[in-house]
Amino acid sequence: MTRRRWIADTWDEATASLTGEQASHLIRVLRAQAGMEFDIVAGDRVWHGIIAGITGDQVRFNLVAEVESDPALPVTLLLSVFKFDRMEWTIEKATELGVERIVPVIARRTEKHLGQSAAGRVERWRKIAHQAAQQSRRSDVPVIEDPLPLKTAAKREGEAVKLLLAEQERTTTLRRALVESLCLEEGMTGCDELLPVRLAVGPEGGWTAEEEALFDSEGWKAVSLGPRILRAETAAITALAVVAAMLE
Repeated sequence: MTRRRWIADTWDEATASLTGEQASHLIRVLRAQAGMEFDIVAGDRVWHGIIAGITGDQVRFNLVAEVESDPALPVTLLLSVFKFDRMEWTIEKATELGVERIVPVIARRTEKHLGQSAAGRVERWRKIAHQAAQQSRRSDVPVIEDPLPLKTAAKREGEAVKLLLAEQERTTTLRRALVESLCLEEGMTGCDELLPVRLAVGPEGGWTAEEEALFDSEGWKAVSLGPRILRAETAAITALAVVAAMLE
């Protein structure tokens, strides 16, 4: 039987604890008792945990054996801020697909009121990522960074396979760019299979010509998901699914 998985709030080498909403749910809904067994994510490791005690709104576990876990995809998603309900859905699904890091980006065509309000939504986005990581049995929670201006975000990403989803690109597909950049076909040489991947997804209305030129000057490669115009959230999740299928 698959054990339910929880993400520890605090831990050391032998014990871990849940507090807040997680502990409240475990105590009041699941009727937690000493001796019950769960999987516990503590940092970047997963453990077989046994409830050692319950005090107030805290559940303490003894960590008895490490459990094999899958690492996150080595993928960072630069996600232009768009309508918040769709943004939340995208963060949830990106977490389920294994994304390692999400950077909200303020682009030229990001609606002004959304750009101004984005910083105030970050904690909610982090909570959504935490819940999605737990639900999908991840062994980590993706990092949700504070929103950045596009120019800053595009320039600071270091050595990586940097791919820009661009509506105007018709020649190079995302799949082909990944194959060529990471040597994913037998016999290919001259590239680094261990490089992380960076994906940039534009806002509703797409990137401006000036933004595409900026990305190009910083070493980003424009790629296509096909001939159809996709919503931002559809493009983001489709691209992540393609990357996940090719890397896992």
